[in-house]
Amino acid sequence: MYKKLLIATAVLFMALASVECQVPRYREVTTGAERVEQYLGLLENKRVGVVANHTTTIGDTHLVDSLLSLGIDVVRVFVPEHGFRGTADAGERISSVMDEKTGLPLVSLYGERLKPLPEDVNDLDIVIFDIQDVGVRFYTYISTMHYVMEACAENGVPFLVLDRPNPNGFYVDGPVLDMELRSFVGMHPIPIVHGMTVAELARMINGEGWLEGGITADLHYVLCENYDHNTLYRLPVWPSPNLQTQLSVYLYPSVCLFEGTVMSLGRGTEFPFMVFGHPEMRNGQFQFTPVSTFGALNPPLKGLLSNGIDLRNIEARLIFERREIYLEWLLFAYNNMPRDIEFFNGYFNTLAGNTLVREMIENGAGVSAIMATWRDDVEDFKKIRRKYLLYPDFE
Repeated sequence: MYKKLLIATAVLFMALASVECQVPRYREVTTGAERVEQYLGLLENKRVGVVANHTTTIGDTHLVDSLLSLGIDVVRVFVPEHGFRGTADAGERISSVMDEKTGLPLVSLYGERLKPLPEDVNDLDIVIFDIQDVGVRFYTYISTMHYVMEACAENGVPFLVLDRPNPNGFYVDGPVLDMELRSFVGMHPIPIVHGMTVAELARMINGEGWLEGGITADLHYVLCENYDHNTLYRLPVWPSPNLQTQLSVYLYPSVCLFEGTVMSLGRGTEFPFMVFGHPEMRNGQFQFTPVSTFGALNPPLKGLLSNGIDLRNIEARLIFERREIYLEWLLFAYNNMPRDIEFFNGYFNTLAGNTLVREMIENGAGVSAIMATWRDDVEDFKKIRRKYLLYPDFE
């Protein structure tokens, strides 16, 4: 069975290797944050708020430290999931505290509240958003951006995005969110892989009237240099504790759906988001045991020997050529689990963005049939997306 999976994978990738789109390539990119001369004038003599985490850097220096050294009056920092220094587990509540290095107050936007209060922003002259995203609908940094944009719009505070490349920005795929399933891991009617940078997405949020009451933020942005949507970007800082390699970032749009199942994705190992497995899974050719680790204190299936599939030998170029979410692994796991174990949990539909994917898998549908259900919606989304692009597209 495992050999069949590998053969099927190879055949599918070979069939798609001749796509008309040029294969993406790595390029050196200058991020918005690095282009200090483009935004320093907007900040001088202003009271500044910053939405930031450990990825908010200029080279080896944190943006907040750089701004303070330039005499910018940074008043407070807004903190998303994983915390200001990026050490918190996925889903762990973040407390509002002081940053030990700078003494600045940290306002948590991942805990008791997700949106800044009026008093958090109404004494500010501008708010900066500078966080490295991974380009996937359920990665929560874009939800934090939405809520901060909304708070700024409601209180008349300009919102400045220092743009960064989207490491998965070379394709668009997956179900478009059914807004009946709207949540913090899916706030907008976009596919799982949206193919936009955060500045482009901010333009879409504004332009499509997705903020509460259809209000719009006073949006500004500083673009990346030497970037387009056929550019691959090597992340200088990993975006969260369990995305630790470039390959895991490319696999994430496909394998994160396992978070809505009984399977382990390798949290609590040295290779999170690059394996999947379960103690009862048949035909697994790899074994691993999740334990308590940094960034995964209480991982799924902790202490249990799991049978699974190791994805670390997948060639990234095949993902670039295919430019689609890879459902074959999910179906392989489902078809190799005992039927007396409930495979899906209540989180799956929230991640997938609809109820149809789960229903079709449970009814025995194949990959092609399932993926066909969202292709028209993806094409419709691409037409809307084109209005808000700031860089040349991949097609």
